[in-house]
Amino acid sequence: MTAGHLRNIGGRTCAARLPITAALIGAAAVPFACQAQVGIDVNRAPTLTIERYSEDWSRLADPAKRTGRWTEQFKYIPLDEEGAVYLTTGAEVRSRYEGYQNPNWGASRDEGYAWNRFMPYADLHLGKVRVFAQPIISSMSGASHRPRTPVDTTGADMLQAFVEVEADVANGTSLRVSAGRKLVTLGAGRFINPRYGPGVPQAFDGVEATMAGATRQVTAVYLRPVDPLPDDFDDRRSRQKAAWGLHATQWLNSRRSRGIDVYYLGLRDRRAVFDQGVGRQVVHSLGARIFSDSGSWYWNVEGAFQKGTFAGRANSAWGAAGEIGHRFTDRALKPEVSVTADVLSGDRDPDDPRLGTFNPMFPNGKYLGALTPVGPRNLIRVRPSVVIRPGAGVQVSMTGAALWRYSKGDGVYAMPGFVLRSGRDSEARFIGTQVELAAAWQATPELNLSVSASLFDPGRFIRETGPGRVIRMMGAMANFRF
Repeated sequence: MTAGHLRNIGGRTCAARLPITAALIGAAAVPFACQAQVGIDVNRAPTLTIERYSEDWSRLADPAKRTGRWTEQFKYIPLDEEGAVYLTTGAEVRSRYEGYQNPNWGASRDEGYAWNRFMPYADLHLGKVRVFAQPIISSMSGASHRPRTPVDTTGADMLQAFVEVEADVANGTSLRVSAGRKLVTLGAGRFINPRYGPGVPQAFDGVEATMAGATRQVTAVYLRPVDPLPDDFDDRRSRQKAAWGLHATQWLNSRRSRGIDVYYLGLRDRRAVFDQGVGRQVVHSLGARIFSDSGSWYWNVEGAFQKGTFAGRANSAWGAAGEIGHRFTDRALKPEVSVTADVLSGDRDPDDPRLGTFNPMFPNGKYLGALTPVGPRNLIRVRPSVVIRPGAGVQVSMTGAALWRYSKGDGVYAMPGFVLRSGRDSEARFIGTQVELAAAWQATPELNLSVSASLFDPGRFIRETGPGRVIRMMGAMANFRF
C-alpha cells in the first residue's frame, strides 16, 4: 500500500483539478472538472487522464462550449443528427530514457535504455452503450540485453478493449457494467493500479460493475491481470493470478473532496514468492480510507488487514498509510510540502509456516519515485516532499525517503514482489535513504517534458547482505498526449 500523491474520486483519475497549482497531488476533483484540465505532476501522467475512457467530451456537442483548440475536432465527432452516437479519439506518444549506475546496489551491471510507446485510442458512444479500444506499440532501445520484465516492452498489442453498458436504475443513480480488457484503478490505487510510469501499463481482463449516485458509489470487479510478452499480439490473461472485490465510496460534501472508502479485495496467486518460500496464496483484504482536500490542506489515512492461506498454512498481515500536505497558493513560487508514511507488516520467522508478509497486489510502479528499487512489503517508509513552481507550467520537486524493515525475520522485496535480499543474513533494520530531484515543464497543453535525478544510499541491512554501492539514476521524458 502506498500513501502517494494520488487521490481517486469516483473511480476516475485526474491529472489536475486546477491548472498548475494543484498539479502535484493531482486528484481531489469531480470527474467533469478535470476532463480537459492540464497538470504537470512530475510523478504521474502529465495531462488528461491515465485510463482515457474516463474522459467525457460530450459537452463539445454545444458549439458555445468549444474553445477552438485544435484537439477538440478529435474529441467529439458526431455520427448521427441527434448526437447520441459520437466518436472520441486521441493518442499518446511517449519516450522515456533511464540510466542506472550500480543497479541493485552494484549486484547488476550499469545500464541505460529508452522506453518508447504509441497508444492511440477510439471511444465509440452508441447511446447507453460504448465500445473502447486502445492499442499499444512499444519498444525498448539502447539496452544491452533482451527485455527482461513485463514493464519493458510488449511490441504491438491491444492494451484496452471493452464494451460498457449504462442504465438508469433509480432517480439520480446509474449502473455501468463493462467487460473486456481495461486499465483499472480502485480508490487511491494502492492495491489495483494501472502502473502507468513504466513502458507497459498494467491491464486487466475481466468484468467491472459500478453503481453511482450523487454522494456514493459501489464498484464490484473480477479481474485477471494481463501478462505482457515481448512479441506482437501475444499478451495473454494471467493463469497465475486473479483478483476480485467490492469498493465503496461515501462522499461527505457536494464537491466530493472529502469522503470515506471501504473495501474488500481478494487475490489468488498460484505461485506467490516470499522470503519464506514459494507457494499458492489466497489472501482477503479488508480496508478503509478517509480523505479530505480543502484546497490548501489535504490528507488521507488508510489501513488494511489481510487474512488467508499460503502454501496451505495461515496467512495474516496488515498495512497502514498516511499522508498530509499543504499548498501555499498565496506565496511566491506557490510551494507545497507534504509527508507520507507507510508501515507494512513482514514475516517474523521464516521457519514458522505462518506467513505475516503484507501483499500489495498490483501497486503503483513509482512507489518511491522514478527510482524505486524497493517495493511495499515488510517496510517502514517516511517520505517528505517539497514542490515549487518557479514559472508558468513549470514545477520542481525534491523528495526524500528513509526505509526500514518492519520485521527482522523477513527480507526486502522488489516492486514486482520477488525477494531482493533475504532477511536470514542480517539483524539490521535500516535499508537506506533515497533523494530525488525532478522538474517538469508543460510546454503546451499536450506536450510535457520532465527530467529527474535520483540516488539511493544503502543502509546497514543492504551492506550486510551483498553489494552495497550507491544507486544513481538519471531520467528524462517527453510525453505528447491529446
